[in-house]
This record gives sequence, structure tokens and C-alpha cells, in this order.
Amino acid sequence: MTSKERAELKSRAMKLDSIFQVGKSSLTPQLVDAIKAALKSRELIKINVLKNCMDDPREIAELVAERTNSQVVQVIGKKIVLYKKNMQREEKRKRAEKQMQKKKTLQKARRNSTKKEWTKEDSLRKKKENMKKKTAAPSFKW
Repeated sequence: MTSKERAELKSRAMKLDSIFQVGKSSLTPQLVDAIKAALKSRELIKINVLKNCMDDPREIAELVAERTNSQVVQVIGKKIVLYKKNMQREEKRKRAEKQMQKKKTLQKARRNSTKKEWTKEDSLRKKKENMKKKTAAPSFKW
């Protein structure tokens, strides 16, 4: 992870609330499983280590990162921020970007083709035709 990526993740983590708390019993298998599930759905999570936990927050962060195959973004005091890239979400994002690129190129091509073919005379002719239709007497059928 580069320093720019880490800085961007830190700024995103500032707005997050802690979704897990590590207490007196420290790390349990259930807590690790829950953290795995949260990382899969959110990518970036914040964990709070309570005062009654006797373990060092840095050690806990390394253990959790190792067991969940994630990366420690930062440990500040008793707060831990973890990140795990979700490959499915990344693929969806790339597909959406490709679709937007295609859409933009199609729109650009349409605009360019209509600009070349359409002239000022054509637009004047269209206006005259519309005016004739509006001024023409309505036909009544009895």
C-alpha cells in the first residue's frame, strides 16, 4: 500500500464509527469471523479496543490483519483501522467505468455526425414547415 493510498484511507476512516469493540476476552474466533464478514461488505472498518482489554492494540491489529488477510491502515491510541480490497466491488466499478466510456463516445459521435450533416438552411426550412402547420386552417370532419 502506497503512502497516498494510506492517506486517502485514513481520511475516509476519520468519518467512520467503530463497528467492533475488543473487550476483556480479547480476540475470539467469533469476533474474527465477524470482522471478516464486515471487511467483505465494507472494505474499510474501525475497531475500538476497550480499556479493560489488557493486550496491546498494535498486537491486536497485527493479529486481526493476519487472520483476516487485511492490512492495518493505522493504530491511534485504542482505535484500529483495517482495510481489505474487495475484488468483486473493484470489478463492478471497472465495468461501470467502461460502460460510461462507451456511452460518452457514442454521444460524442452522434453530436459530431449531426453537426456535420445539419446546416443552418435545414433549420430554417424546419421552422418554415412548422409555421405552415400551425397557420393551416384546421379541417373539421362532421
